[in-house]
Amino acid sequence: MERSRSLVGMEVPITGSDSVKWIEVTVPSATPATSSSSSSSSPFAPLTEDAAACAIIGDPPTYLIWRIHKSQPCALDLVELCAHKEFPRTGIRILFPDALCPFAFICKDEIRCTSGNLYLLYALTVSGVAYLFKLRNIYTYESCSIFPSNDLIEFNLQTHPHYGEITAVAATSGSLVIGRSDGSVSLFQLGMFDQSAPDFVHELRDDAGIGRLWGFISRGRMVSPVQDLVISEVAGRKLVFVLHFDGMLRVWDLLSHSKIFSCTMSSTPLPGATFLRLWVGEANYDTSVIPLVILCRHALEVDMEMISIYHLRFSVGDRIIFFLEPSMQNIPSEEGKFIDVKLTSNKIWMLKQDGLISHNLFHTKTNLEEGHCYALQETFVADQLFQSSEHCLDDLLWITHSLFSTMKEQIVSFVSSIFLRRLLHPGVYHNSVLRTTLQDYNKHWTNSEFQSLTVDGLKKEILSLIEHEGVPESPSTLIYCWKNFCMRYFHYWCKNSAPYGLLVDSSTGAVGLIRKDSLSLFRCLEDIELLIYGSFDELGDFVDSGFDLYGDDLEREILFEVLRCISSISQQLGKTASALFYESLISAPVISSEEIVPRLLKILETGCSSSVAALPISDLGADGAWEKELANHKMLRKFSVDMLLSLHALCNKASSWSRVLDVIESYLKFLVPQKMTQGVDSEVLFNINTSILVQATSQVAKVMFESALDILLLLSYLVNISGQIHMLHDDISRIQLELVPMIQEIVTEWLIIHFFSTTPSESPALEDFSSQLSSLQIDSNIDRKSWNERLGKCDFTLAFMLLLNIRSSSGDLSHLSLRSLPSPRSFISSVRDFTSWMIWGSTGEESSAFFSHSTELASILLKHGQYDAVEYLLTIVDAHSHKEKLSGSIQSSDGGWCTLHHLLGCCLLAQAQGGLNGIQKEKKICEAVRCFFRASSGEGASQALQSLSSEAGLPHLGFNGHVSSAAWKLHYYQWAMQIFEQYNISEGACQFALAALEQVDEALGPQNDSCGEDPLNELATSFKGRLWANVFKFTLDLNHFYDAYCAIISNPDEESKYICLRRFIIVLYEHGAIKILCDGQLPFIGLTEKVERELAWKAERSDIAAKPNPYKLLYAFEMHRHNWRRAASYIYLYSARLRTESVLRDCPNLSLTLQERLNGLSAAINALYLVHPACAWINPLLGGNPLHNEHYPSKKAKKMVEEQSSSNDAQLQKLYSYVDVEKLENEFVLTTAEYLLSLANVKWTYTGMQKLPSDLVDLLVETNLYDMAFTIVLKFWKGSGLKRELERIFIAMSLKCCPNRVGSSLTRTHGLLLTSSKDDTAIHGSIDPDPSTQQSNGSNRWETLELYLEKYKGFNARLPVIVAETLLRTDPQIELPLWLVHMFKGNQKESYWGMTGQESNTATLFQLYVDHGRYTEATTLLLEYIESFASMRPADIIHRKRPSAVWFPYTTIERLWCQLEEMISSGNMVDQCDKLKKLLHEALLRHLNLLKVDSDDALSSSVR
Repeated sequence: MERSRSLVGMEVPITGSDSVKWIEVTVPSATPATSSSSSSSSPFAPLTEDAAACAIIGDPPTYLIWRIHKSQPCALDLVELCAHKEFPRTGIRILFPDALCPFAFICKDEIRCTSGNLYLLYALTVSGVAYLFKLRNIYTYESCSIFPSNDLIEFNLQTHPHYGEITAVAATSGSLVIGRSDGSVSLFQLGMFDQSAPDFVHELRDDAGIGRLWGFISRGRMVSPVQDLVISEVAGRKLVFVLHFDGMLRVWDLLSHSKIFSCTMSSTPLPGATFLRLWVGEANYDTSVIPLVILCRHALEVDMEMISIYHLRFSVGDRIIFFLEPSMQNIPSEEGKFIDVKLTSNKIWMLKQDGLISHNLFHTKTNLEEGHCYALQETFVADQLFQSSEHCLDDLLWITHSLFSTMKEQIVSFVSSIFLRRLLHPGVYHNSVLRTTLQDYNKHWTNSEFQSLTVDGLKKEILSLIEHEGVPESPSTLIYCWKNFCMRYFHYWCKNSAPYGLLVDSSTGAVGLIRKDSLSLFRCLEDIELLIYGSFDELGDFVDSGFDLYGDDLEREILFEVLRCISSISQQLGKTASALFYESLISAPVISSEEIVPRLLKILETGCSSSVAALPISDLGADGAWEKELANHKMLRKFSVDMLLSLHALCNKASSWSRVLDVIESYLKFLVPQKMTQGVDSEVLFNINTSILVQATSQVAKVMFESALDILLLLSYLVNISGQIHMLHDDISRIQLELVPMIQEIVTEWLIIHFFSTTPSESPALEDFSSQLSSLQIDSNIDRKSWNERLGKCDFTLAFMLLLNIRSSSGDLSHLSLRSLPSPRSFISSVRDFTSWMIWGSTGEESSAFFSHSTELASILLKHGQYDAVEYLLTIVDAHSHKEKLSGSIQSSDGGWCTLHHLLGCCLLAQAQGGLNGIQKEKKICEAVRCFFRASSGEGASQALQSLSSEAGLPHLGFNGHVSSAAWKLHYYQWAMQIFEQYNISEGACQFALAALEQVDEALGPQNDSCGEDPLNELATSFKGRLWANVFKFTLDLNHFYDAYCAIISNPDEESKYICLRRFIIVLYEHGAIKILCDGQLPFIGLTEKVERELAWKAERSDIAAKPNPYKLLYAFEMHRHNWRRAASYIYLYSARLRTESVLRDCPNLSLTLQERLNGLSAAINALYLVHPACAWINPLLGGNPLHNEHYPSKKAKKMVEEQSSSNDAQLQKLYSYVDVEKLENEFVLTTAEYLLSLANVKWTYTGMQKLPSDLVDLLVETNLYDMAFTIVLKFWKGSGLKRELERIFIAMSLKCCPNRVGSSLTRTHGLLLTSSKDDTAIHGSIDPDPSTQQSNGSNRWETLELYLEKYKGFNARLPVIVAETLLRTDPQIELPLWLVHMFKGNQKESYWGMTGQESNTATLFQLYVDHGRYTEATTLLLEYIESFASMRPADIIHRKRPSAVWFPYTTIERLWCQLEEMISSGNMVDQCDKLKKLLHEALLRHLNLLKVDSDDALSSSVR
């Protein structure tokens, strides 16, 4: 900006003005054909240009802002806003059938305002169609609807006779005035008269009495085209000021339709200038002057324009007389065009692309030398995005490499954090701009999707895009990715935020800027800002600013020199140094802020430490990077020399460094946030004024923060080069001990203010107590109800929450509740009030503690769930307090230190619950626990924490009164325990429960029992019981089962202990950790019976199939305690329940159930074998669950029970029958049989009531389960019964070996086998027709029969006889197996005794042969033994000759003889029988002869 125009203010954006949703309403066209034809030809009216204006209507004022965009020529946007309300979220967009002229006029509908029509809107299309809209409330219109035709008047100006195209247009209520290219001016009273009425149209012309033709000729010669029209009211009369192309100015009275003034404007300094625009100011009746402003443009150089200010004097009488003063003021544009001009009573406001310029309208000099400039937001956005200079990002890269030389891996995240924070900075962030930029990277969202993105969501999207574009590990590549992104963003920002026009409210002096998609106001700079932004080449600049620090001119000069030195340091480091320092204070501690300043000083002294290899060689090239480094070294040398000379000159001017430091200290006092005494008035609401205040505060805070940092760098630089500038040790100590701490405190204060003003709020957590409190919306404040919708958005910062909790102060904060927009100067006092409240509170009282108001701010933020902000605020305050060594004084003052840690603990606790996981969550919990313990231990904690307002959203402590320290801690620890429990953080809750236990004895001791008012006056036992129960619950939630059990046994309350024990067992069972009770690691101190009772209770009420099974756990529990009988009882009960429930449920997995029963019975048997045999019996627990722990019960008790069990009462027998090992083994055998049958798909159920399971043996044999069948027989039968059952089994086995049975009557013997083949198939399955299979099965059966017959014939000697008889009876033709015949023959060595032997001997076999008609086998067997008898060895003959030494079955032999004779006589097998008879006869003769000889020898030997 040129030297004559000093910077006095800057633009303040209104948040939310860039996010308006439009209600689109279409205008119906009554003349489509005409407009269509005209649109195809040359336009009849001015073409569409970007235009905007504001109409201020009513009191309090309503601001109606309209916009016409060249990119959307057929649309007119209209927004209605009020200063005492928030910026509207919706506006109306009127869609016309044709393109619009850059004109619109809005006024109040005075006639129909009572019927719902609030405003009148005039518009004109390029085809010459004029529209008058009778607007209702904007919110009554629906999107995509048609504008009501009864609220619309349309008139086609082309239908009226005309002599040229429309070149200018203006309007007032009821009238539309147009100027044409032929110089004529026409008045259409649109809205007042019907279009057919004679007074509807008036043509304003000089020749009222001359004919039309002559008038046309005169106008054609005399009047040039109309350039601009302005309607203004003077002395109650509406006048139209007409500026013609040739510089002629005419004034017409709209009421009389007559011209009252005409003159040609004096020539401008621009040669060949063209008159473009006219602005008419308000009439000043005191001076009788109307200011006129005319815009001229150079004929050849388009960008060269000039504003000329004229003074039109007037006098009011019967008619108004005007006189144009000859003097004028010229204001050249120098560079760029004028966009808009507005006039107030004493100032002219001129909008250009590079700023807003204001001048005094009434100046005595011809050439105006005085001017003030207001900076536009483009400058701020460019600085934030490092776009103000092409070297900004290069400087950022160099300095970043120098600062992070030892930890380059941290550069990427640190730099990205800087860009993200600045990109989403209020005033930089633009909703549609960011979306358009992201679309360039193929990121597309719907409107609802993009609007739903919070700040965190936007950061993730942008960061992922940048990381995808570049190499994440390369800082230089990442920075240049950010550079490209920010260049695109800034380009779209400038395009979407192009300035359209000014908003000026003459009643309040408010000045605003209407941009393409947003709205902003202008503010004046703070006095210290004027000094910082000013130029110090001349002393007069400072004096003229009106801001006087010193009365001594020398001190002023010293200050100017100091500021020049600061400026040199700032220019040397560039604008990136403050960004890096700020980020180090705000973001995660990648690098400490205390390390930043020394490293920046090192850069000032030695330059950047980056080597050529660290530079982005791919962009600069190796030579370019080397040249860049050489240029930096050259600049560094020049800076060092200039600074050294300047500092020596400064010291010489001040005579000593002490005086320089005095000046700096005085200057620092003006950087401290001012203290303003504030009173309570009314509640501040969320509106446009509050939005502007927050943005203005952020701007002031940024300037103050950077200024304080610059001074800190200067003083630190002075200390580093103190030897070169001859600074004394006392001066160095003063800097280090006084000034630097003072600056650090100033930096921290403005840092916090800027942090609040620019940091977006957090999205509310769904489950925290703050959001729950807010969701209740107890109050009826509409602004507070809308908070939840705004939280997490970029345009709703933390400062809004703080501001809306202030009670409006006396003084300048009262403008926040005003109903009009503020003037530029009113910002100064309101910002001071707001910053004063944030730092000092409402009273502004001094405090020994740094930032004593922080706890109140933290309470407000904590109420609304802003946990990250609370943590940052309290952490930085606590750290600064420790740095200042004020921690001790805080603790001993008024409990502020305790309050700080209490709030910080609540914040950390809520953060831990807000979605963190893993190590981060554990860290937050540990820090929260530490804060709560510290809060409880400080002095004055009781009074300070009880005084916390319940409106802060904190959980109420629920404690009042003054008590002992122990009683306070006891209550506070319980409160903390409950809070942690509320958040399901059992670890922290357990710590506070244990801490509370330590305070019980002291808090509830005898000294406190006498205090009747003490709310904690309870029995210590019950109190401890509750606390130990809580410890048990928390440790149990953490799965610390051993600690939970320790809490149980430590509980002095027996009832509570028993309840906890029951819960303990239930939880162990649910978590599958019940085995802990059985491994012997838990000390059952007096709880053994209770544990057993609970386990038994759990077992009785649990599903028998539950896992882990409680009966097995009881078994293990008792076995570990060596209570064998009890263990056997429980496991037997388990088996019994399995048996009962499997029958009732018809269990599908019967085999698995039976296996479990077998395991249970086996375990019970094994347990009883460990008991003394006399006591090896158990109570089956069928009638109850007696818990007498008797290892060795008396036999008398057993005898009594047995006597009772022998009674006739079946119920008593069921309840009191005891089970010994034998019964268990019997049941085990039967259950095993049932199990094996189930595997073979044969159903048989043991009910426990069977006497002798004969049917079971039959099924086992049928299923080929012979081992099990023999086991049962041997187990349950003795003596003759055993022999009988064995015979039945072998009969059945023998029958299976006979493939050819004789008749069905032989298929079942003694009722053993099934009687039909159908039944047989049902059991065994279908018969295999394959002969080979049958042969194989038959061979296996013979082997099985031989095996078991050999094994069990010792139990019954007749078994071979039974087998042989069954075989011969079943199949008369069967050939007995050789092994069976050998069983009858026995030992061949004893054949000399004849056919005698055991029960199964050859005589028996001979008899079986004879009985079953097997004569050949019988004869052969007999002959074999007779011949054997006859062929005895000589040594054995002596034995044969003894009396009764030999026996043969002669009766059977006789029967065989008779049977042979019968066969011969009957003619059956005559030859064979005859042959057998002859052989038998011969053998018998020889045998009888031999017997006779033996008999004679025996007689002769006896005679001797």
